[in-house]
Amino acid sequence: MTVGKTVRNWGEAAKAFGWTVSAFAAVFGGSAAARAAEAASAGTAAAGYTPMKPTPGIGMPVPGAMGLQQQFSPTGEYGAWIHHGLLWVMGLICLFVLILLLVIVVRFNRRANPVPSKTSHNTILEVVWTLLPVLILVGIAIPSIDLIAKQYKPAPKTALTIKVTGNQWFWTYGYPDNGDFEVVSNMLNIPGQPVINNGVREVGSKPWDGPSHLEVDNRMVVPVGEPIRLQITAADVIHSFAVPSLWFKLDAVPGRINEKVLVVEKPGVYYGQCSELCGAKHGYMPIAVEALPRPQYDAWVLTHAGGVIDSRVKAAPAAPAPAAAAEPAPAATAEASQAAAGDATAAAE
Repeated sequence: MTVGKTVRNWGEAAKAFGWTVSAFAAVFGGSAAARAAEAASAGTAAAGYTPMKPTPGIGMPVPGAMGLQQQFSPTGEYGAWIHHGLLWVMGLICLFVLILLLVIVVRFNRRANPVPSKTSHNTILEVVWTLLPVLILVGIAIPSIDLIAKQYKPAPKTALTIKVTGNQWFWTYGYPDNGDFEVVSNMLNIPGQPVINNGVREVGSKPWDGPSHLEVDNRMVVPVGEPIRLQITAADVIHSFAVPSLWFKLDAVPGRINEKVLVVEKPGVYYGQCSELCGAKHGYMPIAVEALPRPQYDAWVLTHAGGVIDSRVKAAPAAPAPAAAAEPAPAATAEASQAAAGDATAAAE
């Protein structure tokens, strides 16, 4: 009896020990597995992003080129259309005035017209040369005002926000909707020339580098095809954030935040420069905007410490807490109290 009881106790103890070991392995092993999964996910995200190689002649100046750069934003395409249309209008007006001058020179010189006309008024002519310029100016004003309105239309509430800060002489890009990390962007040094930024590599050392004086170590990465709210300010002096191929230019003023919407229609790398004289190295303050499809943008975000994917689709609100148990009715409480008192009295008797 004693031996059997002892054996049973040992068996129960061994079973309890086995359960304890299993629970310990489940807790700590599960945590390790979760950490391994997170590390693998981060590694996959890091491996999913490679800087984009720029296309020559796209999003950058071209030697000997004339006119505007090819535009890759809706406002840029509209602005370029207005620009080209106004060139034709100005050209036709100048040609018309030139023809009038030549006609006057040829037909109304001293030899061809020795007796000048004494006409002092011509009502039809005066009405035409007054109303026609007015109509031309109205035709120019309507699309111009429309372009200004499009450029400063407020961003939608769901737009991604990026904060751009100008510094002497580099840019910083903050991503408050993606975990509030910050990217510091410096111009790459040029081989064979004096070092501009200490500790920064030389242009051409990576296969995705663009032209010198324009390429940077860390680009401003944005998702393509989405409205982006750019909030621009400066830390020291006035700068200007300008990217010609995106029709974007906005001053960065210390102590003030200027806001404008940016939409990039096509994946690519687009270059610009600070467009406000800001000190000795003003010419070494380029801008590089890399527009990526949303999956690649999310992968880029996850390569940064603390980076999270912005929640464009809001999470469903939490279910309301269950209602508290209904309190007993006053009448029922009174009846229960009276019954208890009656029972106590009967017991006493």
